[in-house]
Parts: sequence; C-alpha cells; structure tokens
Amino acid sequence: MMAREDMPLAGMRLGLFGKGGAGKSTVTVLLADALVKRGYSVLVLDADSTNVGLAGALGIPRDPDPLLDYFGGMVFSGGLVTCPVDDPTPLQGAAVSIREIPERFVGHRDGLRLMVAGKMGALGPGAGCDGPVAKIARDLVVEDLGPEHVVLVDFKAGFEDSARGVVTSLDWGLVVVDPTVAAVQMAVHLSSMVDKIRAGVPPATQHLLERGDLVELAIRIFRDARVRGVAATLNRVADPSTESYLRVALTDRKIPVMGSFGADRTVEEQWLRGRRVQSAVLAQEAVTLVQNLELLVGRAQAVSTA
Repeated sequence: MMAREDMPLAGMRLGLFGKGGAGKSTVTVLLADALVKRGYSVLVLDADSTNVGLAGALGIPRDPDPLLDYFGGMVFSGGLVTCPVDDPTPLQGAAVSIREIPERFVGHRDGLRLMVAGKMGALGPGAGCDGPVAKIARDLVVEDLGPEHVVLVDFKAGFEDSARGVVTSLDWGLVVVDPTVAAVQMAVHLSSMVDKIRAGVPPATQHLLERGDLVELAIRIFRDARVRGVAATLNRVADPSTESYLRVALTDRKIPVMGSFGADRTVEEQWLRGRRVQSAVLAQEAVTLVQNLELLVGRAQAVSTA
C-alpha cells in the first residue's frame, strides 16, 4: 500500500458527468478498478436515477437497496427528502458511518463499495422529479472509509444535476466526452458553471424570495463550495484524428483532457448481458487516467499551499 502522501486523490470526491450515451458509467467502472489497483479504496455512489446495471458492471453480485429508503423516501411520495432547488436545506442525517449503515444499503468486493442514491423506476406514477436523488448525492458523507479512500459519484446523463448544485460538494468534476459536439458543449457548460461558482457568482434564488432564510442558505452553500475545477476524458474514440480534434476543442477552452478510451464492442456485450465490465486495453487506459488525475490534483494542491 502506498503512503498517503503519494496518493493525491485520497479523500477526494470526484463526480462523473456526461451526455446520454457518452459512456459515463463505463468510465466510472474502469476508473474505479484502476483506483483499486493503484491502492485506493473506492466508494461508488450511483446517483443516476434512471440507468441500471452498475452493480453487475462493477462485479458486485447484488444491487444495494436505495438510500432514498434509508433517508425516509422522497417528499413527492410522502417522505422527507426534498429537492435541493426547492429546498436547499442540507439533508438531515446525511453523515453516516460505513460501520453503522445496514449491510443491505452497501454492495462490495475487493476494495470497492457501491451505494445507490435512488431509482425512479420503482416509485410509480406521480412520484415527482428526481431532485431528492440529487440532494442525497450532494449531501451524503460516508465516514470511516479510511484515509486512502476515493468517492466516485456517477450522475445521470445531462446537465440537470449540475444545475441543482451537486458540484458544490465535489472536489473535481470529470466529464466523459464522446465524439459529438453536444458532449464537448456539456464539458464547456460544466466548466463555465464551476468557474462562476469559484468566482462567487450566486445561484438563482428568485423562486425562494418568499423565504429569505432559504435564499441565504442557498447562497452560502454555493459560496462554500469545495469544487476545484473540471477535467475531461474522451471515450469511444475511433481514430487518432478524432482524438486530436477533441483534445484541441477542449484544451482551447481550458478543459484539461486526462485520458482517452477507444471503442470496445466487448464492453457493450458485457453491459447487454449484465456482466462485469472488463477490457485489458481499456484498463490500461484507465491507469493513465488515474495517473493524470493524480498529477492534476497534485499540481492544484501545490498551488493552493504556495
């Protein structure tokens, strides 16, 4: 096991974002495995309210029960978990010890744990939006994971969760970019949002004006955000020309590219059949991704302490 000073990602909370079909969950799996091999312990928080199959892709034999149940259900179904846009109030009891949370809420194997914020599919008609899932993803703090732990939060496709403020509790955002203009633009939007948060631009609060205390709370949450920046990794890149184009498109917009994954039909078959996602070629690319993330975070830490 490496010493903690040689593990710059230790204690980090990384959020994975991407447009639909970019391969965000595949990168989450590959990154989680690479981090474990590097010596980190990893907690994956599945914050995608609609996509399924992450447990099988991680090689975890069962789906954990949703944390929505642990926290009492979403407000739209009579529970206590509210949407962070309508109610920015922090989720009560969101700090939980991994030693105390019931086993049914945690899947695990070989240095890796999985928790699921919640899924919309089983909630029935009239359940409402999935904002409460985003609140769990924003506020959940799992304690007693050890000093070498990394938390990976796999968000749902699109930009909606970002706009709900989930980035405020992340250290870094990682956007998965496939060869589409929409994927590049999403990375640009997320990077711009984080830049504004770091510059002190307050969130939209016009809908909260009747509750001045909530306005002040929302502003404080964004003002105290810990997020340092946004990076990207390419995915489903078919050839060097496409990779070069995407790298230039992102770096020109000051979004550093940490890695590049090619297309792999074997991985698509594994997702289809609910098997563990494994690829020797992509696994090596994931090692490069981890190394580059360590360099990025290490440089940022050096600057902040200079």
